[in-house]
Amino acid sequence: MRKIFFFIFIILFSSFSKSNTGYILNIDGAIGPVTYYQVKNIISLAEKTKSNFVLITIDTPGGLLSSTRKIVQEILSSDIPIICYVYPSGSQCTSAGTFIALSSHILAMAPATNIGAAHPVTLTGGEKESKLEEKIVNDTVSFIKTIAKHRNRNEKWAEKAVRESISSTEEEALKEKVIDLIAKDIPELLDKIDGKIIKIKEKNIVLETKNIEIKEAKPEFKDKILQFISDPNIAYLLLVIGIWGIILEFSHPGFGIPGIVGTIALILAFFGLHTLPINLAGLILILLSFIFFAIEAITPTFGIFITSGIITFILGSLMLFKKASEFKIPISSILSVSILTACFVWFVIWFALKTKKRKVATGKEGLIGEEGKTITDLNPEGMVFVHGEYWKGKSLKGFIDKDKKIKVVDIKGLTLIVEEIKYEEK
Repeated sequence: MRKIFFFIFIILFSSFSKSNTGYILNIDGAIGPVTYYQVKNIISLAEKTKSNFVLITIDTPGGLLSSTRKIVQEILSSDIPIICYVYPSGSQCTSAGTFIALSSHILAMAPATNIGAAHPVTLTGGEKESKLEEKIVNDTVSFIKTIAKHRNRNEKWAEKAVRESISSTEEEALKEKVIDLIAKDIPELLDKIDGKIIKIKEKNIVLETKNIEIKEAKPEFKDKILQFISDPNIAYLLLVIGIWGIILEFSHPGFGIPGIVGTIALILAFFGLHTLPINLAGLILILLSFIFFAIEAITPTFGIFITSGIITFILGSLMLFKKASEFKIPISSILSVSILTACFVWFVIWFALKTKKRKVATGKEGLIGEEGKTITDLNPEGMVFVHGEYWKGKSLKGFIDKDKKIKVVDIKGLTLIVEEIKYEEK
């Protein structure tokens, strides 16, 4: 009986004890839906395994505010200590990354890094857009001040990071009480924060970071793909390839493969663009340009629609991302894709015209006019060899000897109606 109680005690004790491990997640690109799922999954895994902490290294130019809000919610509601570390040296934690960093329980920076510049990306110009921008900025300021206050960080600095886009070095951030410490690498960071007391849901927790097994959360294959297509250049190319496939399918129905590839590419492109600060007007212009290209490909007008399409495409590409966004398509890429698209449309038109002029090579129409020879005498019927195949043949005019040159003039069922080819003597 005592042994049973002893085993029950061991099981209960092990279920409530920590695993003496810590998880690390690297954020080293634009912040979007994929980043949110990565943060959510790592926190959930750490909570299930009762890990000591989650360490998030940050090197990001920013990203979507909608995804950032969700990430901040996950960090603020976490039962596990969250440590954010702007690392390695030379990294940045700007825009959306600033909100995530400020929401952590412990915030550290490596030497030669910076944090801040969190002004929201909006359209500028016009009275209505100016008022809209003011509303967005005020809402964003409230959001970042709430985070800073909750973590006992510098609220005034946080507000300036949004309103004035200020950015601070690691030493300035430490002096302004934006971060908790500076550490040159992860081992030094873990050594410095060991024994620190943090508050999680009104409970004081003592950080235990020495002699900890660090487990890196490696992204799954699907996460790598989603992160890859979230690159603005990749999303842009997928959009172009997708619409190329659709144009080719509509201009030459029955191929199948261009339509399938085009549809998949468009779906991936729209996902990638969804994670980026796109300008809707630019996207509409690009889609409109391909409508012009499709019209040109289906009903050739010899230049009118293809010229309109190229102009519209270039304008849409230049406007695809919002003005203040750090995401831009290089001019060289836009011009290259525009030239390739024009060449592609001209090829589709040329191929369509050539197909219309080409003689039909299959079916009834493909056999009429073909030449062959008789295998047996035709009196009036027999066997003939035409188009690489043996057929039942019938003479149109009288008897035809074996091994004579013949020409197909008609088809009735599976019988070829032929006539002899007679050569005039010179």
